[in-house]
Amino acid sequence: MTTDLFNLSTLVDQHLDSGLSDKAALYSPHGHVSYGELYRSMCAMGRALRELGIQREQRVLLILDDTPAFFTAFLGAGRIGAVPVPINYQTDPEQVRFYAQDSYARAAVIEAVRYEELAPALQEAGVMVISTEPAGPDDGRLHMRDLIRGHEGELGAASTHAEDPALWLYSSGSTGRPKGVVHLQRDIAPACRHYAGDVLGVTQDDVHLSTTKLFHAYGLGNSLLFPLWFGGTCVLLPGFPAPHLVLETIERVRPTLLFSVPALYNAMPRSPGAGSRDLSSIRLCVSAAESLPAHVWERWRDLYGLTILDGVGSTEMLHIYCSNTERALRPGSSGRAVPGYQIKLVDPDGGDVEGAGSGEMFVRGGSMLAQYWHRADQTRSVLKGSWYRTGDRYRRDEDGFYWYEGRADDMMKVSGLWVAPAAIETALQQHPDVAEAAVVGVDTDRLTRIKAFIVLRDGCQGSDALARQLRQWCKDRLASHQFPHLVEFAADLPKTPTGKIQRFALRSQETVKADAPAAHAV
Repeated sequence: MTTDLFNLSTLVDQHLDSGLSDKAALYSPHGHVSYGELYRSMCAMGRALRELGIQREQRVLLILDDTPAFFTAFLGAGRIGAVPVPINYQTDPEQVRFYAQDSYARAAVIEAVRYEELAPALQEAGVMVISTEPAGPDDGRLHMRDLIRGHEGELGAASTHAEDPALWLYSSGSTGRPKGVVHLQRDIAPACRHYAGDVLGVTQDDVHLSTTKLFHAYGLGNSLLFPLWFGGTCVLLPGFPAPHLVLETIERVRPTLLFSVPALYNAMPRSPGAGSRDLSSIRLCVSAAESLPAHVWERWRDLYGLTILDGVGSTEMLHIYCSNTERALRPGSSGRAVPGYQIKLVDPDGGDVEGAGSGEMFVRGGSMLAQYWHRADQTRSVLKGSWYRTGDRYRRDEDGFYWYEGRADDMMKVSGLWVAPAAIETALQQHPDVAEAAVVGVDTDRLTRIKAFIVLRDGCQGSDALARQLRQWCKDRLASHQFPHLVEFAADLPKTPTGKIQRFALRSQETVKADAPAAHAV
């Protein structure tokens, strides 16, 4: 980015100019999409949105799985200077209503299978709803497919300034309440150049496979920003990334880069036939979202001969800012600062930690968020001059490697997604057998899992069956990742004199063992 003008959709244009029009930009279960085809669908979508009245800087919600439709809608909105806002495509109607109202979204592009469930909430919020596919003839919906067919033609990119908004990503962060993280056009280049370029050495020959979804900052970088920046190819994996499915996809499509999370790196080698899988196409694996235990790293290396580069990033910083590299690698650590980024540790008194020591991690770099939308106080609490306060506690060793020690608050990060204890506790307390509930994050096999401590109502008995019922109770009422993996029935809960549950006391007394008789595990 060499001028004050930049538009993220022009990441596609540059590769047409360099002769890559026929090269595959995307692989999906339904075939591949070339750069030329992506350019044409992007322009058509932009033209359609403009004709529907969508204007510069207006928000467009994307409630989409990892399919070519996500790329078309994301880039089409960006083409006209509108702001794409990806959210979890499994989000429930009440949460969708919040996103629509909070963002002032004018339009939403949603998966056809979610239309009946989500459209009423969106329309009540005054949002124009576009379905990816028709449900049947004359169903009365706006269809993305038909809009693209009816608006074919060239469309120049809006002359957006580098400091204009490019995209929003919602993050629960440390408060448990979703916050719109506003990223500017200028944020794209540093993440791509420094992490993808300097750490991973990405080129146009790379084929990217990410198990983390596009609505997540980690997945968006892995699958969209990085391939489009360098002219590579993305492999789209819709649906749930089951371990065997990921391994089958690797064998079939032959990616060169694999992006995943510790839970899946731990599960894939244990899936049936894992040892005989051919993963020889992969040159590097990347892990983020939670700390990767050294034993998982070693098992993966021993089984497949592959190196996993573990790192830490955040929605607020757009992608990874601290990482191991091929030349500087220490299994179990989060590595060192990515080129172009600076990291410091701050002690409880607000002083900088010099040399080896522990403290709260602060980071600065060119991809840092501009603000939290509608959260001025929270913006001020995390943006300290040019530094972003991560809320993570880390230890820095004598060689400058960072080792994760935990959160500075009660939030839990499980498989890359923030989980608020209060949301699960509220759901559990709505069960007729539950009197009280407290939820904390614990380590099982050195991976973070959710554990619920349950005080039952008089006359109720704890059992494996009830533990399973409580997990399902949460799954039916919350997002798919918001349920307790472990359930322990307790006589009472530690509390302050005012009656507030002391989660820190539960965490400090908890040492999870695989055969713990009181814990009812998944």
